[in-house]
Amino acid sequence: MENHRLYLLDSDTSVKTLYSKRDAVLAVSMPRARPGFDTPRMAYLLQPHELEYFVVNQWADAPSRMLGPLLAQTLDQTGSFRAIVLNPSLVSVDLRLDTELVRLQQDFGTKPSRVRFTLRAQLIDVAGKRVIAARVFDETANAIQDDAYGGVIAANQAVQGVLIQLAEFCISESGRRWSGELHPQEINGVPMRHKNGGEMK
Repeated sequence: MENHRLYLLDSDTSVKTLYSKRDAVLAVSMPRARPGFDTPRMAYLLQPHELEYFVVNQWADAPSRMLGPLLAQTLDQTGSFRAIVLNPSLVSVDLRLDTELVRLQQDFGTKPSRVRFTLRAQLIDVAGKRVIAARVFDETANAIQDDAYGGVIAANQAVQGVLIQLAEFCISESGRRWSGELHPQEINGVPMRHKNGGEMK
């Protein structure tokens, strides 16, 4: 019997900003996962709505569990918060980021195959017990080869794209709660933008 091949979700892009730091501690909750994606098994589609899994190839852990530290790492690199902690924590926090893995699947119904990654996020004002903002991030990436490893490379590209967007989301939306000024700098060379498409001023 062939041994399982284990793959990682990872991010090798440093996200750096020069934004004013908010005097706020942000807790990153461990992401939840929808049914079908709460497993280390690697999901793929041959036809719409029918989820299948590779037999030998799988993730080293459930993708939602690997995402938690990546979210915290990316947000910490922005330097925009007093501290980033993984929830649950004994530390008193001001904001909490809740996320849900909606899908992470390789679709072989297209040529080349492509991976779709969808993440739902909510930014919570902990003291005020209210949702500051919510958004669904959806990213696709074409596989360099139509097999499981090609899907792994594409999955990491899609995840990396969402991590950058999520960092922008947390920085811009937390400004509604904290009054620290945002200076018009960049995330990875891309100017921050309002939801209406205009650059942050």
